[in-house]
This record gives sequence, C-alpha cells and structure tokens, in this order.
Amino acid sequence: MLLNRRVLLSGVGLSLAAPYLARAQALSAPTGQVSSGGLVAPAAQGAAAERKPEFPIPEVPPLEQMDYAEARRHFRTRLLVKGPSPETSSPLGKPPGAQRITYAGGPDGSLQLIAWVNEYEPSDQLRPGILFLHGGNATGDGHWQLMKPYADAGFVVMLPSFRGENGQPGDYSGFYDETSDALAAARHLESLPGVDKNRLYLAGHSNGGTLALLASMAVPMFKASVPMSAGVDAWRYFGRFDEEIRFDPHNPQEFIMRSSVCFGHSLKCPTLLLRGTEERPFDRNHQLMIERGRTAGMRVDHRLLPGNHNGVVPGAVVESIRFFKEYGA
Repeated sequence: MLLNRRVLLSGVGLSLAAPYLARAQALSAPTGQVSSGGLVAPAAQGAAAERKPEFPIPEVPPLEQMDYAEARRHFRTRLLVKGPSPETSSPLGKPPGAQRITYAGGPDGSLQLIAWVNEYEPSDQLRPGILFLHGGNATGDGHWQLMKPYADAGFVVMLPSFRGENGQPGDYSGFYDETSDALAAARHLESLPGVDKNRLYLAGHSNGGTLALLASMAVPMFKASVPMSAGVDAWRYFGRFDEEIRFDPHNPQEFIMRSSVCFGHSLKCPTLLLRGTEERPFDRNHQLMIERGRTAGMRVDHRLLPGNHNGVVPGAVVESIRFFKEYGA
C-alpha cells in the first residue's frame, strides 16, 4: 500500500526498507489463496520462504506444563553469534510529537536503550498507558507516526527500541532477550508521571506482536493485549528467516522459549489477535495457541481486518483502542 510504503521509506529509512518489505512480503503471502490479481500465491513465497531449515519443525508444537514466567526464571538463551540486529538502520532521533527518553533494558537493567513517549502534561487525572512494540528488527520514525491515534485517545504512549537496534548496545537474540527489554520498558512506562499503573495496555505489530504475546505471558501487569500479525511458532519463523538465528538451533528449548503456542495457558490478560485479510491467515498453530489460552480460562479473541501485513496496522490500532476500552482504558 502506498501509505505504508511512504511511512517505511521516509520514516524507517532506505537502508531498512528493503529487508523490512521483503520480510513483510514473506509473512503476508497467503498459502494457496487467490490474490487480488487472480493468481494463486504459492506456499513458499520469496527466497526466505524457499530455504529448507536445517532443524526439525514439529508437526504439533509441544505444550509446556510450566508457566512461562517460571520457565524464564530457569532458562538463559545461549547465543552462538553475538552482535547487533540483522537490520542496518540509522541512529534514533526524536520524531515530531515524541519525547526521546532512555530506559534500563534487559533483566538486569544494564542496557540504556532509547524509547519514544508522546508529549503530554501530567496531571492528577491519571492516564492509561500503552506500550507498543514495533515491527521488524529496527526502529524508525514511520513506526512512531502510527501511534497518533493512541495519543489522541488519551493514552500515554511508549514505543521502545530494543537491544542491538539502531547502533545501540546489546546483542540481538531473536525474541528472547528482547522480551526482557519489553518488560523493562513496561516497568518504565508505569513509573512515568501521570500514568495509571493499574491501566497498562500492550500492543505490537509483526515481530512486536510476537514479543507482545511473550511479554503478556511473562507478567500480569497488563489489563489487555492486542498482538497484530504476530508469530506464535519460532520454528516456522526461523525456518523462513534462518539468517536471524543467533542461538543453538539444535537445542529445541531455544525454540520453545520463543514460541507462545507452547505456553498458551500462561496468558495473563485478555488478548485480541489481529491479522490482515491479505496476509497469511490464522493457521493451525495460531488456533492451537488460542485453544490453549481459552482452556486455561483466559479470553482470547481473533479477528481479520482489511489489509496486508503492513497495511493492516492503522485499522488494527483503532481496533485495539476499542478493545482496551472494554477493560477500562
């Protein structure tokens, strides 16, 4: 879509646009469905989808008995390759309408990472807070432009960057340590003046949607969560993007700890999963994650909205605000 392409090219930067758009195309490709041009999209679209992974992909992702929060206390990812995010990008500035702050990322607070928060005046009338986790593996102004509806709806909006992105410190891990950064950002958001710590909400798109699911399984601090175009199965994600693997692919636990489908029973807040009608549909592993969450008594809804992997975001932001208002926003 032209709007989304403009956001990506002018906001995120030309160096980031190509890999981001290539990933979006691979993630969006419907399997065996008729496209708008009347052609049937193949099951494997693009070079990333055509590679055969060197690790086995389970037919049915395992169900872990341990709660995800407890599992994280017992697990540390082992990175075989250490370095920055796989997406090259420019240092972060301050887009219009944003305050540029830093937060102490990671489980031990050892990384000073950049985040953007909307400009607002704190008052005795506390505002709800929304933590939005961006798509891709780098941050750009285009991501921030999509946050305006939250600010207009009265939220204090925080959009964090993660370790190894945009020239920042830390080693990219592919969802695991980045989940620690997201949780650290949430703790920072609830400490901001004028934010109601009892009304914190979570959303994210694409890779950020994947992180939103994992974060909402790790802590009970969010009132509701809306992952957009999220992945639930790390085996299938890294099967398409194996160049992003930094951990030992021969250790199944590394994939399990990055796969929300293995911990559906650990969801700790009502959740609404959104996807675009032109991207990969909710597949059997999404349905399995939903079933596992509902079996544990949690509300887990899912809905398709018009658009492709990137173009769905503006409508999904609006839909997320509606969902959050059901839970006190």
